[in-house]
Amino acid sequence: MEERIVLDFEEMRRTLVRIAHEIVERTGGEDVALVGIHRRGAVVGRRLHGLVSELLGDPVPFGEVDISFYRDDLSMRASHPLVAASAVDFPVEAHTIVLVDDVLYTGRTVRAAIDALFDYGRPRRVQLAVLADRGHRELPFRPDYVGKNLPTARSEHVKVRVEEIDGVDEVALSQRAEVPA
Repeated sequence: MEERIVLDFEEMRRTLVRIAHEIVERTGGEDVALVGIHRRGAVVGRRLHGLVSELLGDPVPFGEVDISFYRDDLSMRASHPLVAASAVDFPVEAHTIVLVDDVLYTGRTVRAAIDALFDYGRPRRVQLAVLADRGHRELPFRPDYVGKNLPTARSEHVKVRVEEIDGVDEVALSQRAEVPA
């Protein structure tokens, strides 16, 4: 399966720096908190958290949510989903929460993340930051902060790789493997 790298290490770094600046500019840095969506969205979220905190000169709250049991396709997935711990250790009611994910596709992950987040309380406002937006939405979500718009065919796959999990930072685009009839 042939892959095309659409963001390399340096482009990913610059993209996250730009998104961090946009978050600070649009929120004024006031009562902003970041929440990453497991798995790679949490890694991207941690990086944005560091950048936003550095720009503001103060650490901003950061949390992570696992959406495994909030998905609307749980019955269609593996019988034993990979579950990670959620940790939102600050009062969400007092904050503008920026949900962070790696790729926005159908919107179903975002819907599940919002459900998980609201179990912690009712945030003042919720915004969405994604490294890559590939289109094909099934639910009415639009990101507030986008690293790269990647118009794709449904047969294509966007793979975000991060050093912490995959040993490399890059975003790749490839064709999905054909399933024999």
